[in-house]
Amino acid sequence: MPTLIRLIITLLFLAGLVYAGMVALIAFVEPTPKEVTIRIPARDLLSGGQPALPGSAPSPAEAPAAAQASP
Repeated sequence: MPTLIRLIITLLFLAGLVYAGMVALIAFVEPTPKEVTIRIPARDLLSGGQPALPGSAPSPAEAPAAAQASP
């Protein structure tokens, strides 16, 4: 029984250290915000989700949708 109590106390001590480490990270580390830019190729924007083949013109059904998409 003393070995079991020693094991439980050791595990509680280790859990306390992990908890104290998390509290220390919250208290002392301040994240730095930064601007994120994601480049989207124009062909992905103009094709309406369909893969555009180089040199191919949009079909007549897609032409009005492409005209409405551009401001």
